[in-house]
Amino acid sequence: MRLIRELGERKVIDAIIKCLDIMPKMPVPFGDDVSAINLEKNRLAVVKTDMLVGRTDVPPGMSLRQAARKAVVMNISDFAAKGVKPLAVMASVGLQKSFTDEDVGQIGLGLNEGAREYDTYVIGGDTNEASDLVISCSLIGVCDRQGLVKRSGAMPDDILAVTGHFGKTSSGLKILLEGLPTPNRISRVLTEAVFMPKARLKEGLALAQTGALTASIDSSDGLAWSLYELSDASNVGFRVDTVPVAPEAVEFAEIHNLDLLDLALYGGEEYELVVTVKPGLWRKVNSAMGNLGIALTRIGVATEEKRIVLEVNGETKLIERKGWEHFRN
Repeated sequence: MRLIRELGERKVIDAIIKCLDIMPKMPVPFGDDVSAINLEKNRLAVVKTDMLVGRTDVPPGMSLRQAARKAVVMNISDFAAKGVKPLAVMASVGLQKSFTDEDVGQIGLGLNEGAREYDTYVIGGDTNEASDLVISCSLIGVCDRQGLVKRSGAMPDDILAVTGHFGKTSSGLKILLEGLPTPNRISRVLTEAVFMPKARLKEGLALAQTGALTASIDSSDGLAWSLYELSDASNVGFRVDTVPVAPEAVEFAEIHNLDLLDLALYGGEEYELVVTVKPGLWRKVNSAMGNLGIALTRIGVATEEKRIVLEVNGETKLIERKGWEHFRN
């Protein structure tokens, strides 16, 4: 018998899955970002649930309204990675008895704000008494079977790309959790990334519609961990030749003499999309992103050898399998 803090979240999930009967013809395997049910005419009902807990997911300074909005956004982000538009949100809320009616109102406003920001609605849910704030959101959507982008389709020589820059949230969390003194002009940007995360839904929908993606995941557990998740699902490795880092994170690392790559690779809750693209369709993908006024950044290539390495200035180093993991962190 082992304590779950020794196992970590992934092994806990594996232990539960081993106890389950697998649904016949399950269209999305266990371990992807969403689940799905077969419908008629080659359509899928896509479902997702994710939980926010006060002690582990709400840093100092985050308001209840921001926390509730985040609970919706982190679910939306997984739909974005699959290229699926959410149709509705269900929200179950566990509350401490010490909460006030004003607190509850702020949570309600945050849930609505998160949903409406991505053109969907909260249509119901549940409330219960709890020893800590718990907000569990579930999403439902519908898509064509071939339109859903899984983690498992990457092939050697596919282009590895991301939707944005990294390092802001890990820097912001160091400010909030460790009290590292930082000039206001930088601190505001970095902590805002923590308090008001953004899901890349319009980008995910546009990318999926090109038919150019072979695999996709969001980076909520960190860029490095996301690469390992894609690697495991697709049975490929990755050679990374650049890591796009937010300029504020660069300055923050310089001020506090921190390892910039550690901030960019091993932080969590960035909510950027990490995708692999068919090489012959790279221009099509860039055109689709250009129509949104957004750049998709190439950061490397998928490899047949199942290693994940960073090649910079002629040196090759292994990217470690590190990132956010419940029960361990």
